[in-house]
Amino acid sequence: MLKKVNKKLFEIIPDDIRINVDHRELEVVQIEIDSRRVSTQTLFIAIKGHQVDGHNYIANAIKAGATVIVYNEKIDVQLEEGIVFIPVSDTSKYAGLIAHKFYDEPSYDTQLIGVTGTNGKTSVVTLLYQAMTEMGYKVGLISTVQNRIGDVIINATHTTPDAINLNRLLADMVENCCDYVFMEVSSHAIDQQRISGLKFRVAAFTNISHDHLDYHDTFKEYIWTKKKFFDYLDEEAIAISNIDDKRGEVMLQNTSATVKTLALGSSADYKAKIITDSIEGLHMIIDRQEVYFQLSGRFNAYNLSTVYAILKESGLPSDEILPVLSQLKGAEGRFEKIIHPITKTCAIVDYAHTPDALDNVLQTILQTKYDTQNIITVIGCGGDRDKAKRPKMAQIAASLSSRVVLTSDNPRSEDPEKILDDMEAGLKNKNADHVLRMVDRKKAIKTAIALSRDRDIILVAGKGHEKYQDIKGEKFLFDDKEIIRNEFNRT
Repeated sequence: MLKKVNKKLFEIIPDDIRINVDHRELEVVQIEIDSRRVSTQTLFIAIKGHQVDGHNYIANAIKAGATVIVYNEKIDVQLEEGIVFIPVSDTSKYAGLIAHKFYDEPSYDTQLIGVTGTNGKTSVVTLLYQAMTEMGYKVGLISTVQNRIGDVIINATHTTPDAINLNRLLADMVENCCDYVFMEVSSHAIDQQRISGLKFRVAAFTNISHDHLDYHDTFKEYIWTKKKFFDYLDEEAIAISNIDDKRGEVMLQNTSATVKTLALGSSADYKAKIITDSIEGLHMIIDRQEVYFQLSGRFNAYNLSTVYAILKESGLPSDEILPVLSQLKGAEGRFEKIIHPITKTCAIVDYAHTPDALDNVLQTILQTKYDTQNIITVIGCGGDRDKAKRPKMAQIAASLSSRVVLTSDNPRSEDPEKILDDMEAGLKNKNADHVLRMVDRKKAIKTAIALSRDRDIILVAGKGHEKYQDIKGEKFLFDDKEIIRNEFNRT
């Protein structure tokens, strides 16, 4: 547990912000961007977000005990006697800078490694965590699935926590002697400047495809947001990019970091080649060395190559890295296999929730399955998210599967039937007899299992590691893997 922090105001305010000399010694014991968490001697930073404007809660923060308010200089606020008000040009940016100083700049005291991209972030950071733990290092993990300090699990609520919680978590990791911290860096975190002030030793790009267009107005904006992460790096950092992705070179343009490339199909600093790919695993050449891995699929070949490149650039030798990587099983809910003990039907649970990710997973199954095996895919799309991908997801599933069950994912505030209508718009033949429609996800999974024959492959896509279903503002317990196991045990 992180010890209580007590700072003078001048110690945590960046040098480019001027504060009254009378306020320099003011004590600050807490910093917050959420007025509900404010208590005595708190510095409250008002951030104007996409849905909530923190400036509307300044009065609440003061009432709760805030003594310092950092606000956007372009917004009129009601000043109060006895309260220190500090105007800044961008409160999102300064939230990160202030938090980093408040927690003694934790990113300088560990090896912070960030991974960004549409697909593969969770798998890469989880494999890094598993590998370094296996090699005897104490490491931290910040991911969609979970945050970890060594063996201690801390539940994750976002891919990247807000700036204050992120720095608090990093400080906790430093206090617990983590040698390395492996962190997913989402486009939301980059755009909202949650990583402002952090020092990354290594940054890696996996790939980019159609996602988050509910947040970013255009795909071009999404690409340039990802690129900002690499523009942000200093000259002491190392930037690693998958240049088989046509935007891989774009990410590296104008970065101050040392550039390293990886590829399966192009000439690169880290070159890999797939010899064979089966449902049992990959046989590859990485950096001129032949290795067998337990993970399957071309996408995992990229993930493993990225992990290898990061570890090599972190100073670890090949003869230590590759034997460990060859034994790893990957992240929860990422191409996770559950085998029926009698029929040998293989259910694969995967987080694939973008067209590109779904295509990758299904192509992997197609390339590694036996001719007699059918593929039955259970797939849905999330509500209140990018609607443009819904017909594409259904089209990909229908074209690459023997049978498809369209179902709910996390409908959130939307009518799940309407989401399924949007998905069906992508089907060339809306009356295709190999495509079923079933709103109830549990029934959909059970139906897929009932339709399967011995040794068939069932892909349950979209939710992966998630243990809930978000319906009308409520989160109900729901675990794809648990439903599969229960049904396998019953049949």
